[in-house]
Amino acid sequence: MVLQLTKDTYFCDMQQFVTYKNIEIAYSVSGKGKALVLLHGFLETSSMWKIYVDTFSKTHKVITIDLLGHGKTPCLGYIHTMEEMAETVFVVLKELKLRKIHLAGHSMGGYVALAFAEMYPDYVKALCLINSTSRADSEERKVNRDRAINAVKHNHKQFIRISISNLFRPKNRKIFAETIKEVKKEALTTSLQGIIAALEGMKIREDREVLLHFSPYKKMMIIGKRDPILAFEDLIDQTKNSEVDVDIFPDGHMSHIENEEDLLFSLKKFVGN
Repeated sequence: MVLQLTKDTYFCDMQQFVTYKNIEIAYSVSGKGKALVLLHGFLETSSMWKIYVDTFSKTHKVITIDLLGHGKTPCLGYIHTMEEMAETVFVVLKELKLRKIHLAGHSMGGYVALAFAEMYPDYVKALCLINSTSRADSEERKVNRDRAINAVKHNHKQFIRISISNLFRPKNRKIFAETIKEVKKEALTTSLQGIIAALEGMKIREDREVLLHFSPYKKMMIIGKRDPILAFEDLIDQTKNSEVDVDIFPDGHMSHIENEEDLLFSLKKFVGN
């Protein structure tokens, strides 16, 4: 359903779909102006961006996409590579006839954003990684991915419940207890196949640190000082001798929840407001 506000202004109150390899990619568009594309992370959906869409759609055209195997977008196969997910972003942009975008991704969404930036550099006006890394999985991390896949196959619902809680700074697990329940509820809509395909895809993703140092567009990294998933020192090391704008928040991996106001401020800076 599309609600007409004026002759030239439209607000989409539900998802639209575009075909990619015989499946339907779900996406939403709100507002008018320069394009800002927001990509969710693993076990998340485009709904995680609601507050940010509400804010930025006043000044920008905000596009959110359900990545492969998440939200309303179905699975393609046993492995969803970051490149394949990036192709779905490109399909949406082609559908909307967009050529230059501000692109921001949370966690896995950052991996997809990097793949997109490598594959379609002319489309990127600015790139922001939120609680994400430009580096490939270490060998230890790959082993942990395999363990996670085995845990998912054994009991994917239990895996989700534990994984979501572990993304937050320990003290915030009580502070945001009700929100975490909602995040878990949303994550539980992810199918077993979708979870495994994303884990397999993240495990084999390429190292794209070079983009932080040699790409011509504006770049930003949002880093949680106490991120339980990504090592703070490793993230800082990636930005050395680069022109990446680094914003450091005091909490965990879920900056869009744990540091909502700070992230809003950083993204306003990122898009130029």
